Amino acid sequence: MRIVLTGAEGFLGWHTRLRLHALTEHEVIPVGRGEWPHLAELIAGADAVIHIAGVNRAASDDEVAGGNVELAQSLASAISARGSALRVVYANSVQAGNGTPYGTGKQEAGRILERSTTSSGGHFVDVRLPNIFGEHGRPRYNSFVATFVHATVEGDDVTINDNQVGLLHVQDAAQSLIDGLTHDEDSIAPTSDSHDVQEVWDLLQEFHASYVPTGEIPDLSTKFRIDLFNTYRAALFPGHYPLHLVPHTDPRGSFVETVRSRGGEGQSSFSTTVPGVTRGEHYHLSKIERFAVIRGTGTMELRKMFTDEVLTFEVHGDSPVAIDMPVGWVHNITNTGDEILFTQFWSHELFRPEAPDTFPEPVRAKQEQRP
Repeated sequence: MRIVLTGAEGFLGWHTRLRLHALTEHEVIPVGRGEWPHLAELIAGADAVIHIAGVNRAASDDEVAGGNVELAQSLASAISARGSALRVVYANSVQAGNGTPYGTGKQEAGRILERSTTSSGGHFVDVRLPNIFGEHGRPRYNSFVATFVHATVEGDDVTINDNQVGLLHVQDAAQSLIDGLTHDEDSIAPTSDSHDVQEVWDLLQEFHASYVPTGEIPDLSTKFRIDLFNTYRAALFPGHYPLHLVPHTDPRGSFVETVRSRGGEGQSSFSTTVPGVTRGEHYHLSKIERFAVIRGTGTMELRKMFTDEVLTFEVHGDSPVAIDMPVGWVHNITNTGDEILFTQFWSHELFRPEAPDTFPEPVRAKQEQRP
C-alpha cells in the first residue's frame, strides 16, 4: 500500500512511521508542515491515509479546537478532490466530545473526515487513543509522562495531583493505527493500563537514583517498567553517554562490571571484530541493548531514524565505557584499531529468533560509508 502519513514529524507520527518501516512493506509518504500545501497531490496517488496531524495545546482554546478542525477540513478537501474510494485511519482521542476545546475539536474533525471519506465510497476507521507516552515525547505538550521525565532528568520539582490514568505506550498506539489499514470495523479502541500519577513519578525516581550514578539497570519485570525506562533513557541521550565503567585493578589485572540488573530477563554475549569491520547497522522497537568495548579500539555511531545527523563515540578497552542504544536509533560499531576488537553485548530480553526486534538499516548512506 501507498500510505500518506500526516503529522509524520510529531511524536506519534514518528513512532508510527518507525513501526511501518520496521514491520511492513508499505510505501510511506510522510507529510509534515512543509508538505501540507501538496496534500491533494499526494493523496491522489495514495491507497490510504493515516491522519495524526493535530493541535494538542496552543495559546488559546479557540486555536486548539479550531486547529484540529482546520486540518481536517484541508484533508477532507483533498479526499473529495481525489474523487475515488480511499481508506482513512484517524488518530482520534478518548477525550473526543468531552466538552474541552481539545475534545470538541477532535470530535468535529472526526465527523468532517468521516463524511468526506464515506461520500467518496471509502472506509473510515476511528481510532480512539487514550493518554500515550513514550520515547521523544515533548514535555508540557504530549503527556504528563514526558513532563515528569524531563523534570527527573533536570532535577526539577513537580506538583502531583494523584489519580489513576489510562496509559498506552506510543508503539502500541502506532500498532492500533496500522491495524486500521486492514480493519473491517469502523472503530478501534486500544486498551490502556491504569496507573497512578504518583506511581509514574516514583518509578522515574527509582530509575534515576541507580541508572545515572552507576548505569545499573532497574527492575524490568513488567512491560510498563520497560516502556517507561525506555522513555526515560531517551531523554538522557546523548548527553548522559557514554557510561563510564570502573575498573577494579590489582597486581593480577582488572575487573570491570559491565552490567548490573535488578530484575527481569537478560542475556549477555560477546563478539570479536577484525580491523576495519563494522557490526550492527540495525535498530530496535523496544529492546534495551548495551554495547561495552572490553578490548581494542572502535567507534560507535548512532542516528535517529528519519534524520541525518550521526552521533559518534570513540571507545577503547583501556578506558571501558558502555552505550545503551535508544530504541528507534540505528547503531553500529566499527573496529578502527589494528587489533581484534572485543565487545560485550547485553540485552534486557532473551534472543528469540521468531521475534528478534532487530531491523537492518545503515547508520550512514552508502556514499558516506567509512573508507
